[in-house]
Amino acid sequence: MVTGERLPVRVVTDPDHGGRWTSLTAGGREWLWHRDEPRRALVRPGDPFADAGGLEECVPTVRGLPDHGDAWSRTWRGEADAEVVDCPDFRLVRRLSTHGGAAVADYTLTAEPGYRFVWAGHALLDLSPDAWIAIDAGAETRLYPDEGATWVTGAWPRVEGVPLDRLGPDDQTAVGAIVLTPRVTVHDGPDALHLAVEAGGRPVAVALWRNLGGFPHDAPYRSIGVEPMLGRVFDRTGAGDGDTVVVPPSGEVAWRLTITATRRP
Repeated sequence: MVTGERLPVRVVTDPDHGGRWTSLTAGGREWLWHRDEPRRALVRPGDPFADAGGLEECVPTVRGLPDHGDAWSRTWRGEADAEVVDCPDFRLVRRLSTHGGAAVADYTLTAEPGYRFVWAGHALLDLSPDAWIAIDAGAETRLYPDEGATWVTGAWPRVEGVPLDRLGPDDQTAVGAIVLTPRVTVHDGPDALHLAVEAGGRPVAVALWRNLGGFPHDAPYRSIGVEPMLGRVFDRTGAGDGDTVVVPPSGEVAWRLTITATRRP
């Protein structure tokens, strides 16, 4: 439930550099975390991921190959009221708008029928150690305790003793998780950010990346990802039935991401 004073949400993107969301503001607060990464402006398709923060469009995979997908490393172009990127196996169209103060991103992916993919709105958020994540208790949760493809299944908010809803100070850990839910709220002080994804009955989830100074091993830093998803795995390679989205005979898949912000008095 969205409670508190609703704040208009504004989004800025960078089509020349992967369609990356470079700003997500509400009530004077910038929600997106950023990091100085000089490689980001120079990437080419197939390059390793260059983590500059913001929100990256990760499709057709997050982990695996291509690293963080095919769209983030390509130039997008304007087309009427949309931003478009052409990748070897698909075309992705994104239309950004506002409705009642919420930021709305409508996506359409076009590919050959039977094409399998996942998508993540890879949002890295600027949050305090006191921030916490609200998801309906008991939601099925897949905890990835390391960088491998194997997960441990549990129930939100605690899996294998890990309290995934709390951030806290740096403790040199880094874990990923995927929660089988269409919506999530991030609370930080009086502010809250609400994210929800709709995909017409296709599998959706919310991915979490809680890096408290544990990654990368040679030069760790803190970053917190809260990522609405299509699909239910980080890597589409070897994914089971129902864990990816499959393009239907029409050749198109459409979905919507809605982002709302509120503030308590």
